[in-house]
Amino acid sequence: MTHSLRDLDLEALIAETDIHGLMHRARARRDAAFGSLVTYSPKVFIPLTMACRDVCHYCTFAKPLKAGQKVFLSPEEVLDLARKGEQAGCQEALFTLGEKPELRYRSAREALDELGFETTVDYLAHVAGLVRDQTNLLPHLNPGTLTTAEFEKLKPTAASMGMMLETTSQRLSARGGPHFGSPDKEPAARLAALEAAGKAQVPFTTGLLIGIGETRRETVEALLAIRNAHSEFGHIQEVIIQNFLPKSDTKMRAFPPADPIEHQWAIAAARLILPMEISLQAPPNLAAGTGEELLQAGINDWGGVSPVTIDHVNPEAPWPSIEKLAKITASEGKMLAPRLTIYPSFIHRADEWIAPRMVRSVLRASDGEGLAFEGSWTPGSHQKPPEIRKGGGVDPEIQAILNLAPDAVLTEKQIVLLFSARGDSFHAVCAHADQLRKATNGDRVHYVVTRNINYTNVCTYGCTFCAFSKGKTHEELRGPAYDLDMKEFSRRVSEAWARGGTEICLQGGIHPGYTGETYLNLLRHAKQAAPDIHIHAFSPLEIWQGAATLDLPPTDYLLKLKEAGLSSLPGTAAEILDDEVRTKIAPDKITTNQWFQVMRAAHSIGLKSTSTIMYGHIEQPKHWARHLLRLRAHQLEHGGFTEFVPLPFVALEAPIYLRGQSRKGPTWREAVLMHAIARIVLHGAIDHIQVSWVKMGPEGAAACLNSGADDMGGTLMNESITRAAGAVHGQEFAPWQMEDLIHSVGRKPFQRSTVYGPVSEERRQRAMQAAPLQDMTNTPFKASKQRDCLNA
Repeated sequence: MTHSLRDLDLEALIAETDIHGLMHRARARRDAAFGSLVTYSPKVFIPLTMACRDVCHYCTFAKPLKAGQKVFLSPEEVLDLARKGEQAGCQEALFTLGEKPELRYRSAREALDELGFETTVDYLAHVAGLVRDQTNLLPHLNPGTLTTAEFEKLKPTAASMGMMLETTSQRLSARGGPHFGSPDKEPAARLAALEAAGKAQVPFTTGLLIGIGETRRETVEALLAIRNAHSEFGHIQEVIIQNFLPKSDTKMRAFPPADPIEHQWAIAAARLILPMEISLQAPPNLAAGTGEELLQAGINDWGGVSPVTIDHVNPEAPWPSIEKLAKITASEGKMLAPRLTIYPSFIHRADEWIAPRMVRSVLRASDGEGLAFEGSWTPGSHQKPPEIRKGGGVDPEIQAILNLAPDAVLTEKQIVLLFSARGDSFHAVCAHADQLRKATNGDRVHYVVTRNINYTNVCTYGCTFCAFSKGKTHEELRGPAYDLDMKEFSRRVSEAWARGGTEICLQGGIHPGYTGETYLNLLRHAKQAAPDIHIHAFSPLEIWQGAATLDLPPTDYLLKLKEAGLSSLPGTAAEILDDEVRTKIAPDKITTNQWFQVMRAAHSIGLKSTSTIMYGHIEQPKHWARHLLRLRAHQLEHGGFTEFVPLPFVALEAPIYLRGQSRKGPTWREAVLMHAIARIVLHGAIDHIQVSWVKMGPEGAAACLNSGADDMGGTLMNESITRAAGAVHGQEFAPWQMEDLIHSVGRKPFQRSTVYGPVSEERRQRAMQAAPLQDMTNTPFKASKQRDCLNA
């Protein structure tokens, strides 16, 4: 539902008496923009100073300073509050403070001088920087009316800032009005600050205070002023419509509280006047009713809610618990989700809106949608997965997608919507995927007994997500550079066969001394060591590189590899099959089209392959959707993919994460959904969805087996790439452990071949009774000469 101001009859809006009809229109507009999601920000209040040069007649936060009274929190007190918030799961450090107290109070000037700062803004920048650097919280600053230069000074220390416009009524600043004697509440000063924040490109929060004597017309005028500022600068991320409540120790203590109907009218009017992308918020602790009426009026956000500190602006009004807030939200058919102090649209344009020193903190706190990263679980860790809260009902739009025919081709927009599933919608998506899994594969869960052999970690490519490769751009990463000699390589192949393996998986870095002939020799030696083993080898990048060194087209080179013993290809080097992302994370790697070109060539000559995605770094759900749709389209035209393998990004040792340029991997919810949605999107095209126990861990693997996955992948025997990135899993998951886990979820284990055929009883028995692995030797890389022993 979109409209322009020309479509709104502002005079009719001001005179509106049908509040229910007005709220219905506002809800429709809200739902068109935000769907079933309602957000809140888990925060800790940091009241840096309660001194203020203004004397607003309703304010209980700021009071005149008394002799000997402490003016500012110390840096230690600020950090203590911040750490308490961090321990309680907060994401935001909300700095509240009076406006420029040093312009009114000598004691404030003296306190700043003792702290070593000239102005309150200077001190605020310092302590916000401490919170940025020493905690995981994102500072949000409410410093009042600032200049563009002052906003720019604070921007490196804050993810967002804010200032309540409150009103544009000059009348309310006259003698007898609530803003009399408060120079910073002059409408011209507030509007100038709103413009200054826009010029400084600060993601900004503003809002109105309803019930302090303004008229409906004045409320509309203030909303139009906010709209105009946003139209020029695009910086308004949320607008708060706050209802006035009288405080007993203020001049307006006898003034009546805001009329609840007028508060609802103001919310609905704001929703209809403001651009659709702006979030609308009303504080739940100030609600005249249960809070449902605020949702009914058109809000999509509850604002900041603290489990640690009181509302210092409204100390008489306690915060509702998150559980209560979730129930209120669910009663209106909505799902509650935590957000960051900076909204997703600004995070997705970080280069434009976030200061470089803040980017690291924001990305590490964010999930793929740009909302708050929930829980402490990350791929490859031992952290316990969070529980996905039920409630809110299933989003009607998501349910409509799930009701489509199983072979329906979903659109990018529909897939993105599925990835937003939370609460009951999340569980519905997973249950639907599990039904499709059962219809396709019954109760079987597949696995393959394999050995990974990463023959070199020397690489000339600079993929920013890779913690495995060693080269000129990755010297600092853990583990020495190595390049297996042929004796050790062949020994590992023989040992894999002796331990019941049916497959070896060969992948490595792009070694500067390797040619297409190197890969051919690897295959020949592997076949000599174990003639009957299936060789699953070489990513499309290695194929592309090898073909180029021999001046062969991919198809001709693949034919030579197949003749030498290549049985199938791993579908790695895919990462995200969208060049919008690839050019940022792997600028010198093969393009999306080149990856598919290799796959088309392989599939055309009868070589099967897997397909993968590596997600949770810089990409968004729209890129996940494009990736899945491109795989589906290829499969329907060319066939050849045996399975799809989601590979969550393991961030801990990855260069892009260490430099503060990526998220810390997908959330638990996103990781489980990737398996479920892949099952739904690829149904009828790719029959098998594999879960990586290395990255998800046994508990994660079990959850994914109940959410669309039917394959546990390989036992591995050894795994280097994920462990190099910081994962704790990966050495070996023995066949008996595989089968125990599969039985634990009520399913039937099936040891398979690489291409999903049966294996002999002899192979099964050997795998179940395998001897311990011998110690491995990684032959050190000698940079002084171009080793090419694998070509020998």
